[in-house]
Amino acid sequence: MNRVQTDRAPQAIGPYSQAVRTGDFVFISGQIPLTPDGEPVTGGVEEQTRQVLTNLKEILDAAGSGLEQVVKTTIFLKDMNHFQQVNEVYARFFGEFRPARACVEVSRLPKDVSVEIEAVAIVKNS
Repeated sequence: MNRVQTDRAPQAIGPYSQAVRTGDFVFISGQIPLTPDGEPVTGGVEEQTRQVLTNLKEILDAAGSGLEQVVKTTIFLKDMNHFQQVNEVYARFFGEFRPARACVEVSRLPKDVSVEIEAVAIVKNS
């Protein structure tokens, strides 16, 4: 197993890695809407989702993968009423590709953000 680390996404805010690559897979820890400098993104759920997916994209790139290689995502929402707004941003990032996905409402997320997304992807040329 190899730890994946990039300065183009926020550093872990706890005792975990941004991602771990093992074999042909990379497992990306849940990303919240922080800039690479660790600052929370201001704005609504659309802006937050955009930052989360940008973070995921940067970590995937550092792991030798990409959004088109994502097998599964899990979305954690503070309010399921934001489901459609998150879907619209999510669809722009993934285009026609549709990885498997789960989406659940949770009572609270780190730093009181509105959305967190984790992902599992295969590594390119594997």
